[in-house]
Amino acid sequence: MASENSTVVTEFILLGLTQSQNIQLLVFVLILIFYLIILPGNFLIILTIRSDPGLTAPLYFFLGNLAFLDASYSFIVAPRMLVDFLSEKKVISYRACIAQLFFLHFLGGGEGLLLVVMAFDRYIAICRPLHYSTVMNPRACYALLLALWLGGFVHSIIQVALILRLPFCGPNRLDNFFCDVPQVIKLACTDTFVVELLMIFNSGLLTLLCFLGLLASYAVIICHVHGSPSEGKNKALSTCTTHVIIIFLMSGPAIFIYTRPFRPFPADKVVSLLHTVIFPLLNPVIYTLRNQEIKASLRKLFSQHLA
Repeated sequence: MASENSTVVTEFILLGLTQSQNIQLLVFVLILIFYLIILPGNFLIILTIRSDPGLTAPLYFFLGNLAFLDASYSFIVAPRMLVDFLSEKKVISYRACIAQLFFLHFLGGGEGLLLVVMAFDRYIAICRPLHYSTVMNPRACYALLLALWLGGFVHSIIQVALILRLPFCGPNRLDNFFCDVPQVIKLACTDTFVVELLMIFNSGLLTLLCFLGLLASYAVIICHVHGSPSEGKNKALSTCTTHVIIIFLMSGPAIFIYTRPFRPFPADKVVSLLHTVIFPLLNPVIYTLRNQEIKASLRKLFSQHLA
């Protein structure tokens, strides 16, 4: 006899973003165009930061990592979703589903911690400028980068470990266009109340606390900027405002998805689309459009290659 928590389901059927063929075609075209334009833009930002000797400050080091994380994050969901739009039967194996879920939370958790690191960097740069070069030295930057990758891994492996303990022996129709915790848990053949509670603490509460902590940090920074002499004030305010916009774009959908009981809401799929595909690719672009140094470096890079 199979053990009680053995997995019988070997694949999941994804119900997709919508059942309307016309809407699917429209979304497919829009996302494909968006993806083909914005994704290379993210890698262009990374190339610009890596190739310009003037962009060696920790701020740009972390921005390059943000662009990499965001591009990787959207790559987990978008390509398969585009392929599924053209498929009659949208099927994903159990192992592929678990792998997708793992990398989604690994990179998502890492990005959340990266936003915390970037807030710490701005706090030291603006509120403790005399200590900046000492605190944010190259070794410290690499240590912080390693810590956020490790934090993302621990966060994700907890999610996966909880999922792997659940038995899946019956329904396998997943009401989404990718594998994520709320939908997968609902297909388990057991009571999932305790697991849901643990997931909410691991994802939802963590995201909410980071979000509130980040807002409080930037509120302190902005108050400090307002009370300081006018030199560099506009640049500091612009940088902080951009960071706050990115925090809202990344944390808002995550809070909506993970800080409540895992019951379906009409807006779930739209919020998930924004969270996994649209906003991650937009984040570095938004930052670049508001940063004069990177825009100048991009113009320089283009002029060198087009001359």
